[in-house]
Amino acid sequence: MRRGRDVGAAAQDRGRAEHHGHGHQLDVADAALARGAQRHRVPRGRLRENPLRSRSLLGENQPMTGWQSGAQETRIPQTCWPKLAPLALTLFQSPEEGWQLYTSAQAPDGKCICTAVIPAQSTCSRDGRSRELRQIMEKVQNVSQSMEVLELRTYRDLQYVRSMETLMRSLDARLRAADGSLSAKSFQEMKDRMTELLPLSSVLEQYKADMRTVARLREELRNLSGSLAAIQEEMGAYGYGDLQQRVMALEARLRACAQKLGCGKLTGVSNPITIRAMGSRFGSWMTDTMAPSADSRVWYMDGYYKGRRVLEFRTLGDFIKGQNFIQHLLPQPWAGTGHVVYNGSLFYNKYQSNVVVKYHFRSRSVLVQRSLPGAGYNNTFPYSWGGFSDMDFMVDESGLWAVYTTNQNAGNIVVSRLDPHTLEVVRSWDTGYPKRSAGEAFMICGVLYVTNSHLAGAKVYFAYFTNTSSYEYTDVPFHNQYSHISMLDYNPRERALYTWNNGHQVLYNVTLFHVISTAGGP
Repeated sequence: MRRGRDVGAAAQDRGRAEHHGHGHQLDVADAALARGAQRHRVPRGRLRENPLRSRSLLGENQPMTGWQSGAQETRIPQTCWPKLAPLALTLFQSPEEGWQLYTSAQAPDGKCICTAVIPAQSTCSRDGRSRELRQIMEKVQNVSQSMEVLELRTYRDLQYVRSMETLMRSLDARLRAADGSLSAKSFQEMKDRMTELLPLSSVLEQYKADMRTVARLREELRNLSGSLAAIQEEMGAYGYGDLQQRVMALEARLRACAQKLGCGKLTGVSNPITIRAMGSRFGSWMTDTMAPSADSRVWYMDGYYKGRRVLEFRTLGDFIKGQNFIQHLLPQPWAGTGHVVYNGSLFYNKYQSNVVVKYHFRSRSVLVQRSLPGAGYNNTFPYSWGGFSDMDFMVDESGLWAVYTTNQNAGNIVVSRLDPHTLEVVRSWDTGYPKRSAGEAFMICGVLYVTNSHLAGAKVYFAYFTNTSSYEYTDVPFHNQYSHISMLDYNPRERALYTWNNGHQVLYNVTLFHVISTAGGP
């Protein structure tokens, strides 16, 4: 374990790029960094959702199939996003602005398969209701594409479980046939093995039920698509409210299905994708984990202490090009880089205090602030790189978290679930892992993952499961391309890791493995 070191004196190395006014081009201080960002430039287009997604692999020890595996790319080509996961829904420009890319995947032969819709030649509409109808049509197509991929994934898993059922029946037949020829000990051993497989029967029935649910959803989508097509042909908009409610209900059910399949244990981190090189060695950048898919705003905060300026970019594409941004001036300065944007608000640690601040972007005001009981601050218990990183805020599929340390916990990492409205601590866990030995940390599906260093050669070394209050040591390497990570955060909406690495804004894809189990467990 590496002991932490304080970088409090590193402020002189920050080298910030100054940005003037709304919508102006940002200049990067270091030309070499700018060239590095250009090499990894995302294709032109209005990005509504980050291209990275996790792969949720179903099946106990099930091998990865062709659509689940493959080498990770480090550049984003113009023709296709790198290794989009099956549930990726990447929406570019609206029909009035250009082409739409609904889904993208990779075929077994390595070819990139994209589903696109050509923009209409005429953007004229009879009235506002027609435009709303067109938006509903887009949503239905979006949900339909997702449903097809979800059905394919469930079908593959069902086939796997069915093969297990066949194996169970075969074993049962062999047991009955060998009843008289085996010794009592051997027969009992085989019988015990058979008993261990019996719980898979209930899993099989659950998958059959899931398949029936997916089939019903697809049928509803077909009916809804037919209704919308008929309405569009007549250029009418009758029944709009009912149709909109049906679409929203289907979207909610799809999200529930995706959520059920989306969580799992971290088994891999992809090669890095550099989005941009901008700012000093230390900082943070993020998107709103609770925003709808159409909202792809990016927030940028340079530096690790006494900063107050937050830049808000309209889209990821604008962030890459350094344009279309507004500036927020926080009423109180921040400390560290462990900030997070959640449901329209910024959560951060107030400088030289253990106070958590919730700043609302739309109203440009502090909604609530509260001390985190006993939490260390001002470089008392930072990560190994220092930088006033005493308090780290995170968001995963289950909500808002704070990672910190208290004197009572002897410098070990404490994980607390926070109420996002009041900032009160809902529940806390003592992980037993010394915070000064951790490079960075992030939460996925209620599990805290800790890296053993912020430097080159780092890996995900420790995992703490809040649902069972247990831990294990892991060995998940990832490529620390620029050798100094000062911010590492998981975004559950985009299923990607956001990092600030020595003045570079970098993304990582993650691979999650879901284990079928009839009993509770991580």
